[in-house]
Amino acid sequence: METYGYIRVSSTDQNEDRQVLALSEKSISHANLFIDKQSGKDFQREGYKKLVKQLKEGDLLYIVSIDRLGRNYEEILNQWRILTKEKHIDIVVLDMPLLDTRTYKDLIGTFIADLVLQVLSFVAQSERESIRKRQADGIAAAKARGVKFGGPRKELPSNFLELVKDWERGIISTKEVLKQCRICRSTFYTRLKEYRKQLS
Repeated sequence: METYGYIRVSSTDQNEDRQVLALSEKSISHANLFIDKQSGKDFQREGYKKLVKQLKEGDLLYIVSIDRLGRNYEEILNQWRILTKEKHIDIVVLDMPLLDTRTYKDLIGTFIADLVLQVLSFVAQSERESIRKRQADGIAAAKARGVKFGGPRKELPSNFLELVKDWERGIISTKEVLKQCRICRSTFYTRLKEYRKQLS
């Protein structure tokens, strides 16, 4: 039997030290510690996929909390089923003693653990949706205050309108317009839309 640990933080600038410290007390070898630095919206994560491939029947997996496993309600329940029912491993969630598949093997224990898992999975997804809403609200408020997002607006050549007219007449190609304006295709069409809006 091997003991593993799984750690996830939402982005590369977040610190995983708290989770590493909590799992270090479980004598997990460095080779058996898998870390992902990305969103928990799904399970398309390099570290997690490597972990699942390595897990064998009878192995033990530690995670600090259920939201470190993921933040998608249906996906968490599905992965839990895969790990415990198909892979036949045990899982211990450190901050929720009821989610310890080594202990609650009888029918009542399994029922309680499943119930707790569903509640915590629901909370994890709700928190993720709340975070996304707060981010969207924050961006909307910033835009309302005049805050600009993205890089500086690309300056167009002084003869842009003449180039557009030649392009519309088929005198020059799109490739040639992009080359002369030194912009990408999407920027060209955005500016073209603005130009046509001004004319109307």
